Amino acid sequence: MSILLTHAYYLSSDVKEQKIMKPYPPLGLLYVSGYLISKNVANNVFDSTFYTKAQQLDFILEKKPQIIAIYTNLMTKIEVVSLIKILKTEPSYGFPKIILGGPDVTYNIENYLNTGADFLVIGEGEETTYELYQAIVGQGDFDSINGIAFRRNGNTVQTPARTKFRELDQLPLPNRDAIPNEKYLQTWKQNHGESSMTISTQRGCPYTCKWCSTAVYGQSYRRRPAQLVAQEMKMLKEKYNPDAIWFVDDVFTISHKWLTAFHEEVVKQNAQIRFECITRAERLNEEILRLLKEAGCFRIWIGAESGSQKIIDLMDRRVDIHHVKKMIQQTNALGIETGTFIMVGYPGETEEDIHETIQYLKEANPTQYTITVAYPIRGTALYSEIENDITVKPDWQNSTDRQIDFKRKYPRKYYDYAVKKVVNEVESYRELKKGNTIKALKLKTKSILAGGLMKVNR
Repeated sequence: MSILLTHAYYLSSDVKEQKIMKPYPPLGLLYVSGYLISKNVANNVFDSTFYTKAQQLDFILEKKPQIIAIYTNLMTKIEVVSLIKILKTEPSYGFPKIILGGPDVTYNIENYLNTGADFLVIGEGEETTYELYQAIVGQGDFDSINGIAFRRNGNTVQTPARTKFRELDQLPLPNRDAIPNEKYLQTWKQNHGESSMTISTQRGCPYTCKWCSTAVYGQSYRRRPAQLVAQEMKMLKEKYNPDAIWFVDDVFTISHKWLTAFHEEVVKQNAQIRFECITRAERLNEEILRLLKEAGCFRIWIGAESGSQKIIDLMDRRVDIHHVKKMIQQTNALGIETGTFIMVGYPGETEEDIHETIQYLKEANPTQYTITVAYPIRGTALYSEIENDITVKPDWQNSTDRQIDFKRKYPRKYYDYAVKKVVNEVESYRELKKGNTIKALKLKTKSILAGGLMKVNR
């Protein structure tokens, strides 16, 4: 019985990403594909990133898979639902069994089963997908498979949670051969002058940030041996020759012991590739920064979220904002680029907190920063806290969690202008320091205008 793994992200319909043009492969799907191959289960992968839904459907029509496993998240959900409806209503596709997995499934079980999906994979997908495939092929006992949900006689059945992989060295490498890597490399090269690929070294995050989802890997910490990670880097270096690597881990420097071993292995195996990673400020120090730089790190994203300690504490970030600023400055001083993440509109945030964030960005001076308006993801502590204060809750099938709104200090539109205020104020300050007075004045004018619109919408 044939199985196809796919997703429903289409670069051609993503207007925001078309401006950024930094697409990455569906690493989770490729891990599942690699695991199935290790169990002698042949499979096809259709990576929809560079194709249209019509091309995806043509591929399905050609292959006629009897099982289709689809990855879904809060941003691709609308397209996933549309795809399922087509596959389940048009006879030409052979009415395949539909399996869904991904972070959005865990807390939307009824919603996804209502779309026509036959099975949901809850949590890590490799073992579960394999066992589910075996059961579908052999008409096996679905109740004995941990980590799934399905309907029986109109009733929802959810089996016990699956035990997570303890030893990640048991996982085969993601099946990168199944996708058009050259398209990713070329897209990066054409738009940014260099190419980039992704590697995952860990699963889970032990921290408790209220807005962050741990739906798939849980609040845990499991890591692949440093030796194997270095081997994967060397393989990518020799086979694809990317200019850079993006480590997709939540907190790359969480274990200093692991990082020391990683540094040793990368140097010993001649596996150095320029890389960037994400971490927390309290898991950095001068020695760790030195090891990162010697191993090839050129950029570190250091989570901040706010320049207000009050908001940091409300988020349960458990970090001192002054230390975050210090580590960004220290990283800059060592010649490593920095990035940070900022969130506005968190419950309890006032205009004073936003001004503290502006001042923080000016003083910390990260090389790059991103700003978003806070939104609640189902299953997070933030969602639980604001659930009774939700003011806008669109139809689930035709919206994303980003469109959910709730009672905040100020109306939603206020925070849209707050984002513009932060960016223009900070960039004006930077241009002035560079001596670009005219550009600084133009940005300052935009900052003042955004500030005025904030007051109007307060």
